[in-house]
Amino acid sequence: MSSSAASGAGDCYRELVRIVSLLPSTTEILFALGAGDEVVGVTFECDFPAEARTRRVVSSTALSPGLTPAEIDQEVWTRIAAGEELYRLDEGALRDLDPELVVTQDLCAVCAVDLSTVDAALSYLGCDGRVLTIDPSTLEEVMTSITVIGAATGRQQQAAAVTAKLRRRIDRVASVVTGRTRPRVAVMEWTDPPFSAGHWVPDMIRAAGGVSVLGRSGQRSERIDWPDVAAAHPDLIVVAPCGFHLSDACRLATDLLASGRLPPNVPVWAVDADSAFVRPGPRLVDGVEALAGICHPGVQPAVSDVSAYVGTTSANTNPSRSTTSPTATSSG
Repeated sequence: MSSSAASGAGDCYRELVRIVSLLPSTTEILFALGAGDEVVGVTFECDFPAEARTRRVVSSTALSPGLTPAEIDQEVWTRIAAGEELYRLDEGALRDLDPELVVTQDLCAVCAVDLSTVDAALSYLGCDGRVLTIDPSTLEEVMTSITVIGAATGRQQQAAAVTAKLRRRIDRVASVVTGRTRPRVAVMEWTDPPFSAGHWVPDMIRAAGGVSVLGRSGQRSERIDWPDVAAAHPDLIVVAPCGFHLSDACRLATDLLASGRLPPNVPVWAVDADSAFVRPGPRLVDGVEALAGICHPGVQPAVSDVSAYVGTTSANTNPSRSTTSPTATSSG
């Protein structure tokens, strides 16, 4: 989490009534803290809770619709290389809403409107709203971000209650997986080209009683080659494509399973990435519980609305197939 997030917390925000959230995760946090009535603007991706859909949309994607994962990857990096924005900020909506607090991030240009664009727009429009940046990189920092937003909105007690409940759920998972053999888990954040899942996902795997064999805690997701997946010797492969819910994740995982690119005899699962894996908010704990059900099905029940078993790779798959493009940082 950035230093500006910490400096933004304080009692001066107790009377705020107009908040614009430029991240689905912070929208979820604000509603979880009881500040939903103060949220007046959200992004086109803010779909939880359902009430968030009734707020004015202030940012939208610049990406073309209906693209395949490979086409999305290509357009993202083409736009970044050209210095083009991936998101469009509706300055007219910002002017109308005149927010007192704008919650955003400065961690990843692929995840939301660039912070410099937000600052420039507010300055141009003459808005006096404070910008609060929330940039967690680990599961613990996600918990801290809830506390920071609670302080920024005068809801410290609610934030303490929310984080305490989330920690109790994580502790319950720990109590049932402690002492059991930890499977080696490869979580893939993208399938074409392949990316490992970094940031808080390795922490989620550890909390669920597994061992992350691709991504690293607190580090950005990275582009990998298919032999890297085989070299990691996973016991389980979990497909968690950023920007996709469970049904589309199942489709992509099924395609990947049929491609013959994965190591042999490994169970493959799909998960609802947007709901419980890639958005750093309270529902990451749903992801921890789902992973625990995948890693330890005998002691932790499956979470059917978050995860689905797709199949097991055959004994004659060919994991030597490889992409040859250079390593890059993913959307995170």
